[in-house]
Amino acid sequence: MSIIKIIQIFLLLLLICFASFIVYLFSSEVPSTEKPEFGVVFSYKHAQDLGLNWRLAYKSILEDLKVKKVKLITHWDLLEPKERKFNFRNLDWQLDEAQKNNADVILVIGMKTGRWPECHVPDWAKNLSEEEQKEKVVKLLQTLITRYKESGAIVAWGVENEPLFSFGECPWQDKETLKKEIEMVRKVDDYHKRPILITDSGEGSLWFEAAKLGDIVGVTMYREVWQSRAKRYYQYPFPPFFYWKKKEIVEDLFDKEVICSELQAEPWCPNLLYNCSLEEQMKTMNIDKFKENIQFAEKTGLDKFYLWGSEWWYWMKEKQNQPQIWNEAKKLF
Repeated sequence: MSIIKIIQIFLLLLLICFASFIVYLFSSEVPSTEKPEFGVVFSYKHAQDLGLNWRLAYKSILEDLKVKKVKLITHWDLLEPKERKFNFRNLDWQLDEAQKNNADVILVIGMKTGRWPECHVPDWAKNLSEEEQKEKVVKLLQTLITRYKESGAIVAWGVENEPLFSFGECPWQDKETLKKEIEMVRKVDDYHKRPILITDSGEGSLWFEAAKLGDIVGVTMYREVWQSRAKRYYQYPFPPFFYWKKKEIVEDLFDKEVICSELQAEPWCPNLLYNCSLEEQMKTMNIDKFKENIQFAEKTGLDKFYLWGSEWWYWMKEKQNQPQIWNEAKKLF
């Protein structure tokens, strides 16, 4: 048999295996599990951009919704507006409020922490060399962990946000620097040894690299997004089993917990949310889509979800007089 014939047979077998796997993914059901836990993601920068009193929004999330799990986003440009001149007042307050309300916090720290443009580099650092920026980021983490390692509210550290997934306006992406950041967190928090969350794209990655580096793997779960290149909305075709099977593989191979660190619960517009009309927003998020996304999440077999959009629910309630999603969210907590 010729080598060409052998290659053709091999490729045919590979195609059959791949097709069988796709059919398996899209036709299987997730084993029934207990009802999952829900929390929220909160960014006070995003709340401000929505024109909200961010402190009232945050207190309402804790006290009215009674949320007990918060993934709290920090932003480098707000924490260190001038080199080595830190402003901890707002973060101190957020952690104090969480502790008063017995809420567990995952504190997300680094250069790329979420919310557009994803990487929140302060003006003074933008003209530094790449190597200098990397040194400053590691130093930032050292400063933050040193300050907050005794906080009773923090249960885990989120080191960067989707650091190995190319998304956002970022000056660089570097796995070796990420390793240095993780090493710094472990060194400074040596006594408490809180777990480190490394996040990844739920839809565009196998999650293996995140599992190698972190103690907890956090994945996104988006259902309907705007595709800027195609200039149209796109709905991911993946069924709940797609997420469950990947979770099972990661847990079997790496013995790491997998959680959903971002469950879509706000619109994804062609432009920034606070520059998007309400009519356009409703195309990708409304009360019916909110319920659908919760139902979808509960079918994936994951047991922890952090909803992305709590600031927007408050905006809808306070600025648009539409409290439907806010009231529906109350049922989750």
